[in-house]
Amino acid sequence: MSASDDLYTTAVHAGRASVHALGKHAPPIDLSSTYPFDDMDAAARSLTELAHGAATAKTPVYARLHNPTVARAEQAVAELEGATDTVAYASGMAAVTAVLMATRTLRDDNATPHVVAVRPIYGTTDHLLTSNLLGIDVSWAAPNAIAEAMRPTTALVMIETPANPTLDLVDIQAVTDQAGDVPVVVDSTFAPPVIQRPLEHGATLSLHSATKFLGGHGDVIGGVVSTSDADWAAALRHVRVATGALLHPHAAYLMHRSMPTLPARVERAQSTATALADRLEAHPAVQAVHFPGYDTAPCYTRQMDGPGTLISFELGTYDAARATVEAVSLITAAVSLGSTDTLIQHPASLTHGVVSDDAKSDHGITPGLVRLSVGLESADALWADLEQALEACAVAVYAVENAATPVQV
Repeated sequence: MSASDDLYTTAVHAGRASVHALGKHAPPIDLSSTYPFDDMDAAARSLTELAHGAATAKTPVYARLHNPTVARAEQAVAELEGATDTVAYASGMAAVTAVLMATRTLRDDNATPHVVAVRPIYGTTDHLLTSNLLGIDVSWAAPNAIAEAMRPTTALVMIETPANPTLDLVDIQAVTDQAGDVPVVVDSTFAPPVIQRPLEHGATLSLHSATKFLGGHGDVIGGVVSTSDADWAAALRHVRVATGALLHPHAAYLMHRSMPTLPARVERAQSTATALADRLEAHPAVQAVHFPGYDTAPCYTRQMDGPGTLISFELGTYDAARATVEAVSLITAAVSLGSTDTLIQHPASLTHGVVSDDAKSDHGITPGLVRLSVGLESADALWADLEQALEACAVAVYAVENAATPVQV
């Protein structure tokens, strides 16, 4: 599957209306930390409005309150998501934190907000939810048992689909049906808006680590949350102003610059990922392959326009996984995903190293699981590197298995 022609067009032109009005072709970068004013009363009103979540005001006053470069990037993401608002943050985890903090400002009572979350989920999000850093009560539930986990104080349901790192799919519509009036946030980082738009399936919030596909070149750290709920948008901006979590304008510029190529990058990489998943599945060293294109659940065709570019595969043991990851040469051994180059990493010890052993074991994050983020290289070149790495893996595993075997004379 591929992005529609409409999404290709939207990706190129999104967030650029104000650029044409300025008489420019490329969006400018506004690096001002403060903005002079002539009318002090108007500046005071602007500060109050922006500090309490307004999207715009007569004057920006101060860059922590508003920045035009960031606003253009936000508008671009909102157009791709089919949302009225996008709020950008300094990182994906800053975005997750803002969503959780906003649950307090949106309630009329003083009760501790209760969150229902589904595992697996990104390791640091899991850590934030279980660490009690934000004073939030959390219940973990299976996707089909969310209704049973709800309480009168439930303020949010949090899911990730495709899930990190197992690529499990969660039916967004089924979750929102169970949640009822409680808002649902979907971490859709693994499926950028050219292949998945959670708001179309009932979610209130769609969250991305913009470091990944939206930045797309390994040189941006950022996070975005999109919504068509005005109260949520204001609350998210309020948290951002109060906590100082604004995306830096240079990062916003790079993200916006990358947007026009997003559909082409994803389409190319997921075509290669499909070919690699098939080859991995046929390789004798690989015990299992996890890839959304193999999922026959009805939600796959209903909520995704393509399988994406992530593959996870099971090699059985930590030694096998480590040997494979350390043996690649063309592929880069590094965390992150969604970049132009292909990355490989070991979730159990890296992205999900902070998750409890029990939670990892219960949700398929095994010592032998490896995660591959496919980039724009050729399928043949990537397979040649994977194949030789899997051969190195077999040699290493044989050595470990036979290390204690006495030599027969």
